[in-house]
Amino acid sequence: MKNKMVIAVIVFSGILTLYFYGRGLWHPVYTKVRGVKNVADVMAEYGPLAEPDLRKKFKEAGAVFPPEKAALLAVKDERIIELWAGSNGKWTYISEYPILAASGVSGPKLREGDRQVPEGIYRITGLNPNSSYHLSMKLNYPNAFDLKNATLEGRTAPGSDIFIHGKSVSIGCLAIGDAAIEALFVLVGIIGVANTEVIIAPGDPRKSPLIAPEGSAQWVNELYHTIERSVMRFQGT
Repeated sequence: MKNKMVIAVIVFSGILTLYFYGRGLWHPVYTKVRGVKNVADVMAEYGPLAEPDLRKKFKEAGAVFPPEKAALLAVKDERIIELWAGSNGKWTYISEYPILAASGVSGPKLREGDRQVPEGIYRITGLNPNSSYHLSMKLNYPNAFDLKNATLEGRTAPGSDIFIHGKSVSIGCLAIGDAAIEALFVLVGIIGVANTEVIIAPGDPRKSPLIAPEGSAQWVNELYHTIERSVMRFQGT
C-alpha cells in the first residue's frame, strides 16, 4: 500500500509538472484537436462576461467606457498591475490585478534566458487567442531603447516573446490568472492595441524614487527616470 501511494504521488507530481512547465509540448496538440481561435472568437466567448464587469468598474471610478486609451502599470516588487483609463486628457484609476507569477529580481531584462521581467515603457503588439497560458498579450520587448543599449553593450540576444498572460506560472513574463487576462484582453480588443500602453517598473516611484541595482550600467538610471516621469501621470488610486 505504501509503495502504491508513493507511486501515485510521483505520477501526480509528474502530471502537474508537465501541465505547468511542459505546456510547449502538449498545448500545440491540444490546440490542433480543439481548433484554432481568432480574436473575434475570444471576444464573443468572454466579452459577454468581462464587458459588464468592466463597465461596472469604470462607472464606479467615474470613467467613460470604453476609454480613449488605457495604461497598464505593472509594479514588480508589489506584484500588481494597475489599470488606468485615459479620456479627455485625464487618467482615472480603474482597478488592480495581482501578478500571480513573475520570475527574476529588480532590474531590467538584459539577455535571452536570464528569467528577468523587462522594465520600461512598452506597447502591446498583438493579442494571442491561442496562448499556452489561456490568453496573452505580447509586448514590444525589446523596444528601441532596449535594442540601442543591447547593441552598445554587445548583447546580441536581449530576449523576446514577453507576454502578459493567464494561468499562475511564468518565466520572464507576467502571469495574472485567467479571469484577469480575459478582462484585459476584452478591453484591449475593444479599444485597440494602438491605444494601450504598458509600463513595467521595479517599484512604485510615487512612493519612493527608483534606485538602480548596484553595478547597473548608467543607462538604467536614465531608464528609471523615464519610468518615474511616466508613472507620475497616475495619481489617486
